[in-house]
Amino acid sequence: MTPLSAVGRSAEKASRRADSPLSPLLRLLILTQLAFNIGFFAVLPFLAEHLGQGVGMAGWLVGFVLGLRTFSQQGLFVVGGALADRYGIRPVVLTGCVLRIAGFGWLGYAERTWAVVGAVLLIGFAAALFSPAVESEVARQAVLWEKESGGDRTRVLALFTVAGQAGAFVGPLLGALLLAVDFRTACLAGAGVFVLVLAGHAWLLPQHLPGRARVRAGGGARLLLRNRPFLALCCAYGAYLLAYNQLYLALPAEVERAAGSQAPLAWLFALSSLLVVTAQLPVTRWAGERLTPRRSMVAGLVLIAGGFAVVALARPAGWTGEGGLVPAAGFVVLLTLGQMLVAPVARAWVPDLAEDGRLGLYTGALSSVSGLIVLAGSSATGLLLDGGLPVAVPWLALAAVPLAAVALLPRGHRARSSRTDT
Repeated sequence: MTPLSAVGRSAEKASRRADSPLSPLLRLLILTQLAFNIGFFAVLPFLAEHLGQGVGMAGWLVGFVLGLRTFSQQGLFVVGGALADRYGIRPVVLTGCVLRIAGFGWLGYAERTWAVVGAVLLIGFAAALFSPAVESEVARQAVLWEKESGGDRTRVLALFTVAGQAGAFVGPLLGALLLAVDFRTACLAGAGVFVLVLAGHAWLLPQHLPGRARVRAGGGARLLLRNRPFLALCCAYGAYLLAYNQLYLALPAEVERAAGSQAPLAWLFALSSLLVVTAQLPVTRWAGERLTPRRSMVAGLVLIAGGFAVVALARPAGWTGEGGLVPAAGFVVLLTLGQMLVAPVARAWVPDLAEDGRLGLYTGALSSVSGLIVLAGSSATGLLLDGGLPVAVPWLALAAVPLAAVALLPRGHRARSSRTDT
């Protein structure tokens, strides 16, 4: 056998390992993300209109209730992650499903402010339980799959992202159909989805999962706060999320200016979701073959900055109509491409920065810390957009956010086999 043919056979074997099938547990968890988002987004996009028109809440109160939902979910991810470390994901996920079923059922019948607030808090806290539990277990099992197959764990996290985006795309379509009856029907259908998820997990989710260490009691938060590389990743990821959040803040204002209404916004959101569903896996494969994790995140952040720069350069011309929407579409495309390079890699990086047995805590902290950054940064962004500045300045300032995040990224690239058990 010649050396060249030996190299060729080795490469072929490595390719077969990289394409090896996922474990049944990983497939279950990825399908979980799809089902979670279908049930969630069948209700969430229509909540604000229901609170304002159906319940009769004032605008400020609607905003307050939506903010409470975000806080009870994103802000408490770190709690859900710590509980998953301590007790395992099965009881945490099942409890989260029960609470989400109760919350959606309650919301469907809630007519007074206190009842709506209680239902929304329950819905948010349910997600704070099962989302970090599922995400951390996907990351843990992806590391094990990487060690056993020779593949790239980022592929698994990318598939998880695709499932979530597919659910976020299908969910509103289902909700829109159900709203033809009424909002209560949409809520009960969302609860029904989680009944199916609960039954499936009670049956299929193992009691004891491979690769899970027994967590030590106490001390996790102190070690996390001393973990400078992880905190640097949290800050960089938070800056990325702040930029991505402009899909819901800066983009609607730009679409309103260019088109005279926000009707085209739904098409731009659909464009973003379809890009992720169709292109995430090819982009991840391409980046995994050519870029280190840090360089992948740098490339993604630069693309996101480029999206803001496109609008900044076009904004002084004051284009309107269909032509005025072209920069907004360019912004969505570049932002989404950047998301594909940043999000799966960041989550795949966490297991190498987490302490042994604390992956749930660290996964939850990544969401909670970055959520706080988005909360603080969104207020500043609102002032920036309404500040009467030259039209290009707010978009140039927003372009600087992902560029600044490049400097925050931990130095060095991920050690792909640093831990067997996190």
